[in-house]
Amino acid sequence: MVCSARNKRAGGHMIHAIGAEASPTLPPAAKTSASQAVLKIWHDADAVCFDVDSTVCKDEGIDQLAEFCGAGEAVAAWTSRAMGGSVPFEEALTARLSLFRPSMSDVANYLQSNPPRLNPGIQDLVKKLKAKGVDVFLVSGGFRQMIEPVADLLGIPYKNIFANRLLFDSVGEFQGFDPEEPTSRSGGKATAVAQIKKDRGYKTLVMVGDGATDLEARQPGGADAYICYGGIQLRDKVAEAADWLVLNFDDLIQEVD
Repeated sequence: MVCSARNKRAGGHMIHAIGAEASPTLPPAAKTSASQAVLKIWHDADAVCFDVDSTVCKDEGIDQLAEFCGAGEAVAAWTSRAMGGSVPFEEALTARLSLFRPSMSDVANYLQSNPPRLNPGIQDLVKKLKAKGVDVFLVSGGFRQMIEPVADLLGIPYKNIFANRLLFDSVGEFQGFDPEEPTSRSGGKATAVAQIKKDRGYKTLVMVGDGATDLEARQPGGADAYICYGGIQLRDKVAEAADWLVLNFDDLIQEVD
């Protein structure tokens, strides 16, 4: 199927949103209060890596682009499986893109009519981290073409984006994605985060995200702590394995200083 753009937003994949009337049912083992050890890591961090979809932004970017192209439901189902960790990420990415094959003009038209929808508090959090001298990165299984506008809103340099890249031919038709990007495969975020930490010499690095691929970044030589943001998607197994579960960014803002 080739994308035939339809300008509408996807629905149904959002579990809950900040300010919604219904409160989420929290996994019993989730750590909604940070231990002193985790708070020390957060206070000492000289770098913080954020996932983008359903963390920095309210939406899953590929789901929204697919909905714009008329393939929303099928692609969202694959996204859920990928972020839950039930299928290899590269398999899910290939399958999702094959369902609608977005062209360069499709992506441009989508971005023009659908500016990024940031989650409440993320701009303040990034601003406070940067004021403290903490470097901020966007590490995503989404696409650089769709993440650069997010970076612009947050004042994050493009060199601090680690994400996939859509490939197009000479006339702008879809050709696939760049397999050389570490985030294009399972374990890719962990690889990217470890690379960031090693190449830039950070002593303490924290990963913030909502999915299994974000949790993978917490490993020796990678993220020293993983904070699960459950304000949009709340995945029980991921939340229970996190060092700290937060449902809004105010909790993190209060602990920046």
